Amino acid sequence: MTAPLGPTRILIADDQEDVRSGFRLILGSQPDMTVVGEAADGLTAVDLARTLRPDLVLADIRMPGLDGLELTRRLAGPGVPDPMRVLVVTTFDHDDYVRAALRDGACGFLLKRSGPGLLIEGVRAAMAGDMLISPQITVRLLRNLAPTAAPVPAAAPAPSPLTAREQEIARLVAEGLTNAEIGERLFITAGTAKTHIANVQAKVRARNRVGIAAWSWETGLAGPAPRE
Repeated sequence: MTAPLGPTRILIADDQEDVRSGFRLILGSQPDMTVVGEAADGLTAVDLARTLRPDLVLADIRMPGLDGLELTRRLAGPGVPDPMRVLVVTTFDHDDYVRAALRDGACGFLLKRSGPGLLIEGVRAAMAGDMLISPQITVRLLRNLAPTAAPVPAAAPAPSPLTAREQEIARLVAEGLTNAEIGERLFITAGTAKTHIANVQAKVRARNRVGIAAWSWETGLAGPAPRE
């Protein structure tokens, strides 16, 4: 998947007309984005995607005909010869949905209630080869990784492969912060934060930000997340 030369061409797949209209207005207001098609059901979305070849498909989870998870698998999943970028944007944030979408190739998982700013950031992250997950989801997934019993004492912890700054970055990813928020916290640019995250991802062999967060929890780098 290569980056487009012009504006990012987007296909919106959602069964609610008002949601599609809202997304079209938000994305169409950006100079680097254009909506090239809309679909109210999953089967139509797959057909349009294969015909129009958009740069990115925005997909809801629950749609008639074919749900967003199966749509993701067909367009971006393992074994697809020419995979597309699929960004899931939904009201349904069940953990099983998140895991299935990411496993089958989704380049992000956002909640509709996260607002237009995160939607725009999610599209740009996907086009840059990054992945954005709504912070609410990330933090909840991390809580599920918290140990339920005291770990068995080890002889000695393995040294971290990360630099001190990279450990800071990994901890903030584990908190569910976006690149922009990490930049603000550490007084660096969002681009610098993204570079650090890519380095961390390579060093800990994580597929995405959730993988970094999981590694942070499993190694004890990230502390317990506060309960809501």
